Amino acid sequence: MDYVRLGQSGLKVARVCLGTMTFGREADEAMSFKLMDRYVELGGNFFDTADAYSTGASEEIVGRWLKQRGARDRIVLATKVFGVMGPGPNDGGLSRLHIQRAVEASLKRLQTDVIDLYQIHRWDANVPIEETLETLNDLVRQGKVRYLGCSNLAARQLARYLHLSERRHWSRFISVQPIYNALNRGIELELLPLCAEEGLGVITYNPLAGGMLTGKYRRGEAMPTGARLEAFRMYYERYFTEDALDIVERFTQAAAQRGVTPAQLALAWVLAEPRVTCPILGARNLEQFNDTIEGLKITLTPEERAA
Repeated sequence: MDYVRLGQSGLKVARVCLGTMTFGREADEAMSFKLMDRYVELGGNFFDTADAYSTGASEEIVGRWLKQRGARDRIVLATKVFGVMGPGPNDGGLSRLHIQRAVEASLKRLQTDVIDLYQIHRWDANVPIEETLETLNDLVRQGKVRYLGCSNLAARQLARYLHLSERRHWSRFISVQPIYNALNRGIELELLPLCAEEGLGVITYNPLAGGMLTGKYRRGEAMPTGARLEAFRMYYERYFTEDALDIVERFTQAAAQRGVTPAQLALAWVLAEPRVTCPILGARNLEQFNDTIEGLKITLTPEERAA
């Protein structure tokens, strides 16, 4: 697997990041270990998790794997903060109080003394960005966090964070983590140009569009039992539209013509966007992972990608 710099930092990460949102949910601990083993076997070195994934269980599984395999020094470890982790009024969001508590909890679950990339999971309209950024900067100075990043921000929100970091001489975000796939291309309008201008790495998630781009969903056919769109209303409302089904049909046909699976083509499509540093690939089992990761071997020309 190839490695690339994450933005303008000195950090080098694998061309595909391993996503762990399924850990402790669709993938039990044994399967999660197999997925991490396989990813590292292929040369991967970049794990992405979050405190909110399975309410901490994902981080715990990653932490146990890192300890049992003695692999902490070989992995670039990314996690996120924002999620509601308890019933109290300060158990979520981006306040100083919650961030300070959350980073300690994540360090404990991950069984490490430092997080390589600490990302805010989303915008918090209830907390001044000065409070959030100063707290994050303190974590870098304390040695609990090496780099900072963000997820799910609009371009205008990201610009505010970057401007304040520069003005206060605080550690700035080195990366963003937005949703991006052939069915959801909104970041091409403002966010990708801003990231290119500011030198930020782009770690995209949801390359298969919640499974829509795997070819398992077809117009006029019943939804497969246990499918993600059936289990999660969010994915159904986001992707199950007539326009999306038209794109899925073209994708499926193009994959068949190339002799690859739709999932492989979907990953290759994201990789072919030059402003994307690395997509995040998650899976429920080894069969899914081994199929999709083959997309690394597919090279699409700009003309093929546009088709």
